Amino acid sequence: MGLWAFVLINGLGIGTHTHAQQPAKKPTAAKPPLTASTDYSTDKAVLTKGQQLFQQNCTACHNFLQKGIGPNLASVTTEVPVDWLRKFIRNAPEVINSGDARAHELFEEYKQMMPPFTQFSEGDITALTSFIHSKRKVSTVDVGSENLGAVLNDPIPTKIPPSGLRIQLEEVTTAPASAEKIPLARINKMQVLPGTKNRLFLEDLRGTLYEMEGNSLRPYMSMAKERPNFIHVPGLATGFGSYAFHPDFYTNGLFYTTHTEKANTAPADFAYPDSIKVTLQWVLTEWKLPDPTAPTFAGTGRELLRLNMVSPIHGVQEITFNPLAKLGSADYGMLYIGVGDGGATENGFYFICKDRSRPWGKVLRIDPKGTNSTNGKYGIPPHNPFAKDPTALKEIFCQGFRNPNRISWTPDGKMLISDIGQAQSEELNLGVAGANYGWPDREGTFVINYRGRMDRVYALPANDATFKYTYPVVQYDHDEGNAFSAGFVYSGTAIPALTGKYIFGDIVSGKVYFVESSQLQPGKQAEIKELKVEVAGKTATFQELSQSKKTDLRFGLGLNQDFFIYTKADGRIYKLANCVPDK
Repeated sequence: MGLWAFVLINGLGIGTHTHAQQPAKKPTAAKPPLTASTDYSTDKAVLTKGQQLFQQNCTACHNFLQKGIGPNLASVTTEVPVDWLRKFIRNAPEVINSGDARAHELFEEYKQMMPPFTQFSEGDITALTSFIHSKRKVSTVDVGSENLGAVLNDPIPTKIPPSGLRIQLEEVTTAPASAEKIPLARINKMQVLPGTKNRLFLEDLRGTLYEMEGNSLRPYMSMAKERPNFIHVPGLATGFGSYAFHPDFYTNGLFYTTHTEKANTAPADFAYPDSIKVTLQWVLTEWKLPDPTAPTFAGTGRELLRLNMVSPIHGVQEITFNPLAKLGSADYGMLYIGVGDGGATENGFYFICKDRSRPWGKVLRIDPKGTNSTNGKYGIPPHNPFAKDPTALKEIFCQGFRNPNRISWTPDGKMLISDIGQAQSEELNLGVAGANYGWPDREGTFVINYRGRMDRVYALPANDATFKYTYPVVQYDHDEGNAFSAGFVYSGTAIPALTGKYIFGDIVSGKVYFVESSQLQPGKQAEIKELKVEVAGKTATFQELSQSKKTDLRFGLGLNQDFFIYTKADGRIYKLANCVPDK
């Protein structure tokens, strides 16, 4: 199937999809001919407008070098007729439901649609398709693959087995809609604020932080109000990225957030050569609250650092403190920051994340109350692994990540870092100071060719030990899912059958898995097993519950170790109630 197959389903849009539904009609229409039209403009003003539309609506998923979240678009306009392409961009669901054979075939294969772009004028679509056509390439050469051996078409042939267990979920509530169209919500990170009165929070990427009280969500903070330059588009993860309460929050009132702003809003602390585009900026802010016990946010912020990003993907989606660190220990009050590669690798700028003097593709650790950083706004912990290395960025804790999406700790002290992969492998890693997890030279336990086709992986070389990479303790390939959704070790007492199990899942497929926490050991792969799901007395999948082939599955820990599972795009929140044999 041609490359255009991916683009038409995964979308030229902002990465969101309509609920997957079955086409209304069986395919009856003949396929359009595979001849490419030359009906594209070369006018400079039209191409400039098309580039702007592409950057605003498409770059979260697509580029012209590699498959990313969506496909490489370098040849789409030479493989599909322009009239058909225009109709599909205008309203993909309508084309699929019309009985169009090609559209139906693609839907059947990929099971998701891009949203309609009915707001685009005819001129907009001409500009967009013309810009895409201007980036066309005749062929894609897999540069540098000659000595890598055979392509692994199925990197992990062994399938994840059923566990024989079924979790029973209770639907708790639905988060408020933050948009009128799908996705209605973008709920993301759940966080407990411990103290005299424990409190539970949940944020929506569009800018609202909620406090969860029982079954209700009450707005606590508005990022848009506090930071007028805040943006939450384009991209799947653009917006209010993460938040963390200082362990002494109730005495010092310090609170931390990350959010996105437009490119060039302010000078960046971390930039790269001017010849490389900047799509947006991520900002880390420290907030000082005069009354930490207040039911709604009121405070003043100071910017700690600002980073430029090549694309909207793989940003600063996680900040956290080590919840197990004790007062007086070296790790107490140190802030961990997960910084993705910003899409640099798949856009051809792999050196940005390979370079140890740069923050991209790293987990950083800083002392937010210190002042010995380059900009003087935070401190460098003296025990950081590269604190005394003149060639390295002293903030680095560990490196080699594409998208270090979540950082957590097990009850027995193991640091866990999930990393969402490219096209073949998903992974969970043990966090180790100074370790290198391989990206962009490795995807999971496989070689990836960042100079060529990044949708392929290869077996490790015989001399792999010389590279000293640290490999994941949990790994699955894209036969099982498409994006790792990090979870937690269940340590509650209400459900003994789950005690000691690290429960996680897949963002896209919505499948729920577990491994035994005791098996999370360096140099070993924990055995993954699947949990079946039951809601309201009926076995179901999250694709069925969310009515979408992309479930946007997330996990959270609540008060009293309550375990929550929720679907980001529709805002539905479930609580784990029991686990029984799956008979």
